[in-house]
Amino acid sequence: MPTALLTGFPGFLASAFLPDFLSRTDAQTRVTCLVQSHFRAMAEDRARRIADRHPEWKDRIQIVEGDITQPQLALKDGIKELQAETHEVYHFAAIYDLAVPRPLGMRINVDGTRHVLDFIAGCPAFDRLHYVSTCYVSGRHPGAFTERDLSVCQRFNNYYEETKYLAEVDVQERMKHGLSTTIYRPSIVVGDSKTGETQKYDGPYGALRYLVSWKKTAPMSTVGNPKKFHVNFTPRDFVVAALCRLSALPQSRGKVYQLCDPEPPTVAEIYEIFSQATGRRVLQIPTWAPLMKGLLRIPGAAKATHITPESIDYFTHPTAYTCENTLADLAGTGLSCPRFRDYAPMLVRFMQEHPEVSDKAMH
Repeated sequence: MPTALLTGFPGFLASAFLPDFLSRTDAQTRVTCLVQSHFRAMAEDRARRIADRHPEWKDRIQIVEGDITQPQLALKDGIKELQAETHEVYHFAAIYDLAVPRPLGMRINVDGTRHVLDFIAGCPAFDRLHYVSTCYVSGRHPGAFTERDLSVCQRFNNYYEETKYLAEVDVQERMKHGLSTTIYRPSIVVGDSKTGETQKYDGPYGALRYLVSWKKTAPMSTVGNPKKFHVNFTPRDFVVAALCRLSALPQSRGKVYQLCDPEPPTVAEIYEIFSQATGRRVLQIPTWAPLMKGLLRIPGAAKATHITPESIDYFTHPTAYTCENTLADLAGTGLSCPRFRDYAPMLVRFMQEHPEVSDKAMH
């Protein structure tokens, strides 16, 4: 049976991608979800709920224990059989954490991707790799960063960015040697634009949680020039829908797609959007960025404010992302990145109704 190997399940993006993929592929295509042992129960529950809504998909979802950080993906038995059946790989698995220590980021993001690439090398009927990268392989590159760019002498905000960059370098090197690949670079992924649903409160959620902790007026530090810098958000449903549609196109082979907002709001506009979405007045207090980061590193400060020191860099991020390939290949489909202003209230509503959601990364 033709098989697509899916990593990163039951994570945020892969969980939403799985039903979209099953709905657009034929009944003969199976998805094998590579799952770490400590996530097996969660993965089986999520797969069961998907199959309950679509009983015809039950036999098309297979859960296999493995680990991308280990050679041969820690698949002790049946690796040759799985390689023989695998025609596609959708590699979502990564650690999405701005504060990740470099050794852990290297092990999961870099070594993990290399092990997936090595697995693919043993697949005799392999057709294509779909690799989920990030726009922030750009690091702090000043100015436009296009889908053609990768190595531009950039410096990085953190080890998450650096390790995702190094992983994409490996993927693009295999592409140069003939591996059929499509690369997808989301910007800062937030919850569903229609329901607000998310699996983790990171990115803008720290500031939003801080704001709603105040009754009417919330003092908030600003760094840099709020009218100069932009922050690029994209909702999960757009990322998943775009990835599912683009991955089915023959012309997407060999391309890089930046799944981002082509007209992102400025930081000043984001404060206005936050204010409207939370019903709080934002009292802006200009602050020196290194001072702000230092204050947030005081024990207990980040937990009390919900704002991490690593997030401060993105309020003075100098990079502008272009997405010509994405816009061209989604033209006429009716699919486009919604404006952050239009769905921010949904994010806030979900956040207030679901305080149990964590801000911790899965790994």
